[in-house]
Amino acid sequence: METATFFYFLAASILLTLAPGPDNLYLLTKSLASGARSGIILAAGLASGIFFHTLLVVVGVAAFIQSSPVALGALKIFGALYLLFLAYGAFKTGRAGKKISMKKADSTLSFVAIYRRGVLMNVLNPKVLLFFLAFLPQFVDFSSGFASLQISLLGLTFAIQAFVIFSAIAIGAGKVRKLILRKKNLGRILNFVEAAVLAIIAVTILIF
Repeated sequence: METATFFYFLAASILLTLAPGPDNLYLLTKSLASGARSGIILAAGLASGIFFHTLLVVVGVAAFIQSSPVALGALKIFGALYLLFLAYGAFKTGRAGKKISMKKADSTLSFVAIYRRGVLMNVLNPKVLLFFLAFLPQFVDFSSGFASLQISLLGLTFAIQAFVIFSAIAIGAGKVRKLILRKKNLGRILNFVEAAVLAIIAVTILIF
């Protein structure tokens, strides 16, 4: 792979990550609700899911899923159900009227649970898998004989830059959170927003 090609890929990856999307929106909402540290952990989970999708592209499983309506449909259903389950949990928390506390900002979910949520949200989203199946090979020099290694490198690069950008979003949202923390019923509102965002993502997975 030529150096210029790699930097073209990096530039495209950054622009795609910065573009408004469900991951950015949910990360922003979660960071506002639970704090910057929770947002960064979630960002790590989302970025880790990229390694899984990259592996599927390398071994050919991604192409199989794309060509199999049954496999693709099953992945869509599992992904949507998982997100709806998370949405119900956020809605239930909002109904309970729990207040946000700076001292207990990250106690609602353990960091392990938040990280796992990020990984599963990414892994169970077939749109992400199909995106990498179409995107990564465009920057690979298949004549070199090291296509798998190149795809792996590109996947790693995408994951790293995504984690950096997502973490920046989480930190920014955390600073905003400190300014609006004392607003009445903020915790309930953010939980309802989180539930709505998750439900919307679930619907988009099923429809598109």
